[in-house]
Amino acid sequence: MQKYKATSLRFCLVASVALSLSLGSCSFNGEPDPQDNPDGLRVTVTEPVERDYAEIKGDGVLRMITRYSSNTYFLHQGVEWGFEYELVHRFADNHDLALEVIIIGPDENPYDMLNSGKGDIIAANYTRTPERKQYVEFTRPYNLVNQQMVFSGEIANPPQTIEEVAERKIPITVRRNSSYYHRLKELRSQGHSIPIHLVSNKKDTESLLYEVSDNKYPATVADNNIFQASDKYMKGLVRGPVIAENDTIAWAVRKNASDLKTELNKYLYDHFRFGNTGEDPKRSTFLNVLRKRYFESGPQIAQYYNPESKISTAGVISPYDQLIKRVADSAGIDWLLVASVAAQETKFNPNSKSWAGAVGLMQVLPRYSKVSDEEMLYDVETNIREGVRIIKEHLAHYSYMDSTDQWSFALAAYNAGQGHLADARRLAIDQNKDPNDWKNASDALLKLMQRKYYKDARYGFCRGIETVRYVKEIKNRYKTYETILAMNEQSEGDTGLGVMGLFNVP
Repeated sequence: MQKYKATSLRFCLVASVALSLSLGSCSFNGEPDPQDNPDGLRVTVTEPVERDYAEIKGDGVLRMITRYSSNTYFLHQGVEWGFEYELVHRFADNHDLALEVIIIGPDENPYDMLNSGKGDIIAANYTRTPERKQYVEFTRPYNLVNQQMVFSGEIANPPQTIEEVAERKIPITVRRNSSYYHRLKELRSQGHSIPIHLVSNKKDTESLLYEVSDNKYPATVADNNIFQASDKYMKGLVRGPVIAENDTIAWAVRKNASDLKTELNKYLYDHFRFGNTGEDPKRSTFLNVLRKRYFESGPQIAQYYNPESKISTAGVISPYDQLIKRVADSAGIDWLLVASVAAQETKFNPNSKSWAGAVGLMQVLPRYSKVSDEEMLYDVETNIREGVRIIKEHLAHYSYMDSTDQWSFALAAYNAGQGHLADARRLAIDQNKDPNDWKNASDALLKLMQRKYYKDARYGFCRGIETVRYVKEIKNRYKTYETILAMNEQSEGDTGLGVMGLFNVP
């Protein structure tokens, strides 16, 4: 299987915004570090908000805090992927929750994001450490990893032991807020005089591996699963000695979110549990599939990360970014919202046809289309134009509302039709509620699943739960797309390296 030299990875995911920023660094050779508080982070939120499982269920949305990387969360042709994303998404589905992805920005502290209520769970391949436990509560583990040194292929006779690394004074480059840094400091306290080169917390493990493979740094530390994945598509990485064994990986929640922790632990117990002493952990079929997909399968990882495939057509969000933007702009509509609808409807599959007869990328029903030939709706541009036209008509229908409610009603109408929305609004009026408030209308849509309400409705039964979730998921996806687009624009402005998705269908 071919590997690709890191310097040629013009569009590779690991050339993310973390790598693209101009970052300072410093060395650590045992002297007190003035910036070295626990985990190297500036924590400003000391009291967590009151938001536990009951509030999350009431809201209907679980907010996942994570990083944009190949082992956590990323976009591939507009579709969301990642080990952490898929594992959390299965939990959300099991509990009838929409999942909102909150990406950690370069200057953001994930603990503050969690404890301020911006998110509900940190799922970012975090090792459980005493330093981190000061700020968060960890779930039961769902993975075991070893920390290992990784060297540049330019190093002659790479060392095989920790003692040899110390003897040869090879500097190890790590982030200040990483568990790797704390382990290296432990080794120094045990008499191993390993030089530590610190870089900003804005860099992640993948970006450091990228730079080691490009010989910018001689060595770093990575979890063995991340190294396994990176070694499949980066050329010039050499495995070094293990410095910590069987670190436990877990999710983090607020210290006062005990009910959420209980629900997460029940879920994780079904997928990962320790065996008897000396035995490998027991993993569910689902977890083994995820491990193989993201960390172990050489050919599949090569497909994910092949930087030479479809470069000319891939967009930041989807393969159709430029087309969607052109059509949406001409109609005066936010193209990211159109892209969010396409992702929700078909995951950007232009050949899709639903059981109800909806066709193409935007799932346009032929009877509502102005295109006479149904086959033409499989043409991507034609389908996008028809979808945008219908969305614009819905927006015009609700133009008297404020913009947030207007978009919610328009999306709901795109999914369920204006008739069911009219029934929901009439029901809200009957209950002395403002029919132009989306919260009231969404509550009414849920009631229209009950016979005592839909029997008198003009358009009858409505699968309201699907429509309400449809709107939530599109709005959540829109916010995620906004973040990714902003990261890409920033990284392109800094170095010309964009935050791209991946290129081959897995």
